[in-house]
Amino acid sequence: MLKLLHIENVAVIEKADIEFTEGLNVLTGETGAGKSIVIDSLSAVIGYRTSREIIRTGADVATVTAVFETTACDEWLDENGIEPDDSGELFITRKISADGKSNCRINGTPVPVTVLRELGTFLLDIHGQNDGRKLLDESAHLAYLDSFGAPDKELNSYRAAYNKLSALKAEINRLTMDESEKHQRIDLLKHQISEIEQAKISPGEQAELAARRELLQNASKLTQSVDEAFEALYGGGESAGAVALISDAGAMLDKAARFSEELRTLGGRINDVIYTAQDIADELRDFRAGLDFTPGELDELEERLDVLKRITRKYGSEEDALSFLENGITELSDIEDSDGKLVKLEAECKKALNEALSLAEKLTDKRKKAAKKLSDLVKRELSDLSMPGVKFTVEFSSVRGEHGLSSNGSDEVLYLMSANEGENPGRINKIASGGELARIMLALKNVLSSGMDTGSMVFDEIDTGVSGIAAQRVGEKLATLANQRQVLCVTHLPQIAAMADTHFSISKSISGNRTFTHVERLDIEGRKQELARLSGGETITDTTLQSAAEQLKAAELYKSSQS
Repeated sequence: MLKLLHIENVAVIEKADIEFTEGLNVLTGETGAGKSIVIDSLSAVIGYRTSREIIRTGADVATVTAVFETTACDEWLDENGIEPDDSGELFITRKISADGKSNCRINGTPVPVTVLRELGTFLLDIHGQNDGRKLLDESAHLAYLDSFGAPDKELNSYRAAYNKLSALKAEINRLTMDESEKHQRIDLLKHQISEIEQAKISPGEQAELAARRELLQNASKLTQSVDEAFEALYGGGESAGAVALISDAGAMLDKAARFSEELRTLGGRINDVIYTAQDIADELRDFRAGLDFTPGELDELEERLDVLKRITRKYGSEEDALSFLENGITELSDIEDSDGKLVKLEAECKKALNEALSLAEKLTDKRKKAAKKLSDLVKRELSDLSMPGVKFTVEFSSVRGEHGLSSNGSDEVLYLMSANEGENPGRINKIASGGELARIMLALKNVLSSGMDTGSMVFDEIDTGVSGIAAQRVGEKLATLANQRQVLCVTHLPQIAAMADTHFSISKSISGNRTFTHVERLDIEGRKQELARLSGGETITDTTLQSAAEQLKAAELYKSSQS
């Protein structure tokens, strides 16, 4: 349930706090007073797309904060690493800055707007002024039916089979080519395979050869330095090397150690230095031996590196080239044996098609049962909404295209209706008026949300095109719906406003050449005044006030009878 909505610097609303209650919350006011801003703020706080244009003139940031009382999203919060608030309530804040950036927080934790939008599905179901027009989009009719019938198991099984069928067909198409194309591809693959195989590459070879080439290119300088270092250690000519000198020092210390225990320790340490110097000299000798190379070795290295560069330039790294080779051999084998493989694939494809068709049939059976139930419930709802002669049917047809299948099964679904007794059902977009569309959408919302925790429901001017008794029935339906969940409704009709459990008036004023919107929760006298205004306009009389009081009394009696 939505408990509080705080709006700051959104359009003409400088600051407003709206405390909603359980049941039916109604917002009324003159056209342009700011009712739609409240709906836009609700949309923004649950992640709907918005823009910097909503920021109040002169302000840098628009802020919307909502406080919810709900446990429906506890598991979602845990999965997304968001800590619950100590109060047990859910706090959401969204800030839109003048540079177009959006800052979103859930219980103080920063989140992307996409995450906020995902959470919003648990909290609010917003039905805007144009939602009724979605009924005119016939491609959405199947989704409405599936959301009601929830054939998740059947649909998932079918889609797995359909995806398998699609993959097999793609493989068949890949192997099916004319002879000219086939020979061209075989020639290309053979050339590429031969080129990589003849190169006899191995991972890391290029780097290893490049290092060896650098060594050989600098061999003379290295040889001189290594030779001089070796001579410094082991001596040469008439000079003694470091090893000999250190050995002499060690011998002297051994003699002196007879007179000093401390020198004995130094003698041991100097022996360690001798061993280390000898090890270094041995490694230098081995390194020097590796600098000896045969004439022409550098040229051979350059030629080999040229081969490797040509291969890696065409096919990527050495690993990529080897992978290309493996895939190329497989593809060549497939093409050369395509006739035999095609026979096998076509047999598998036929089996997969039969499985998909069978599962599609089961999916259709479940949808048709759901369609019958949906049709009966919608007709009942529409009868309650002062459309007693209405006919509402769900028409099935087969998917057009190969095998009559799509990713959603073999069904195309179309909602048909007749608003008047004796008329044959037809397409909704051809025969439904604006008021009928609004009531059909309300009926669908009521049916589809039955038994589902869709959070609070928000209706923005559901009364479009509705008046008289029909408006009374819409109000009663909203009141009944509000017995199951919190409902927020923007309306211009007194018949709907009278049904409110909590009534807010939205008005605007001008001060200092600026427009300000105000939100006020009405008491009983305020409600009478507002209902009188909705019924009679600017002139409020004792008669219109009395009529408003009677409407409120009748509404209370109706709600008492439903509780």
